Amino acid sequence: MEHILDYSWRQLRDWFISKGQPGYRVAQVLRWVYDSPKVPFDEMTDVPKVVRKDLRKAFKVFTMQVVSHRKASDGTEKLLLRTHDGEYVECVLLRDDKGNRTVCISTQVGCGMGCVFCASGLDGVVRNLTSGEILEQILHLKCLLEPEERLSHIVVMGMGEPLANLGRLLGALYRATHKDGLGISARHVTISTVGLPHAIRRLAELDLQYHLAVSLHAPNDELRNKLVPANRRIGIQAILSAADEYFAKTGRRVTYEYVLLREINDRPQHAQELAQLLKGRNALVNLIPYNPIQGLPYEPPERRDVARFVDVLTRAGIQVTVRYRKGAEIEAACGQLRRLHPEIASKSKKKKKKKSKAADENAVQTGETVSVVSGEGGNGKPEAALTASVVMSGDPTVVVTDVEIMNFEEIAEPETSESKRDSE
Repeated sequence: MEHILDYSWRQLRDWFISKGQPGYRVAQVLRWVYDSPKVPFDEMTDVPKVVRKDLRKAFKVFTMQVVSHRKASDGTEKLLLRTHDGEYVECVLLRDDKGNRTVCISTQVGCGMGCVFCASGLDGVVRNLTSGEILEQILHLKCLLEPEERLSHIVVMGMGEPLANLGRLLGALYRATHKDGLGISARHVTISTVGLPHAIRRLAELDLQYHLAVSLHAPNDELRNKLVPANRRIGIQAILSAADEYFAKTGRRVTYEYVLLREINDRPQHAQELAQLLKGRNALVNLIPYNPIQGLPYEPPERRDVARFVDVLTRAGIQVTVRYRKGAEIEAACGQLRRLHPEIASKSKKKKKKKSKAADENAVQTGETVSVVSGEGGNGKPEAALTASVVMSGDPTVVVTDVEIMNFEEIAEPETSESKRDSE
């Protein structure tokens, strides 16, 4: 069976027409999917029985199984999901006292950026998630809400490098933010990246109202090359230049995320370097005290060092915030998400998985150029193409050397009234 969330509006309309049904069935069925994702096709009461039967035979809403559901005392909830091809991803629901309900979602199985302090890259990267799998995470998390709660924000800060899977990510976000989708405000979406300049510039050109967060973590290339290996082929200045263009074209301030590691990047001289680096830029620095990860040698900074770092930046005129830790007790905080936990790693090694065609198409292979094409848009042209040159090293690190996004058109384009009349 196919994943209904991987189908565009046009593809679904064509499917309904092939079954002798009017095109408006798309909106009818998807309203059920987005509003009440747990309701099976058989219980979609305003859809003809024959259509429900065909839907049940052809599609699934959920293709990923919940393997683990953990809850923290601060209201944070984390899901470990198993994909149809036996891989694992994690996603998180965050709650705050202001009533915000934020989902943190993943874009890849694992991560290839190799940040030395992050759990997501410990087991390498296997493949990109599809648009449907990215969107499905949001639906799984939506099912955890109480009746009076509503999803308000999306942060693309889970497993994977979002800009290395940009075409599929944008397809998922388009549906998540469209009024006929989940209806979350585009201004409440934040995409985090280690900094892929070409993709940042393409995002700027598209002007989709999303916020951009750059995971910087160091004020100079020498230190960043050690902490973020992908930086060796990029460089901080190239990232800052692309981020400047993003601000110039969109008017949206860029956030620079900085994980503080004790006695590694949390010294006053690091703060001074960072202040000099961002001088004159309309930027926000988000400091993140390190969240410990089993097996890694890094430690959180001392409170006095965090305060001193903040003071140096503030005195230099840099706006700064310190991220409040949420979900750490269930390993759901920043940098703690991973695909292979100790309890499932041994099982995964013993199990010989038969990769499906879809998984093979999404796989990231050593030294290849990855091309992602999300199907066809309303005018028959490719909706998105993403190419990334990657190099696999002995430690599970993938360095993305170049990314180019071409001819992006929203893959979830809803039917216009004109196309609706045509289909009828």
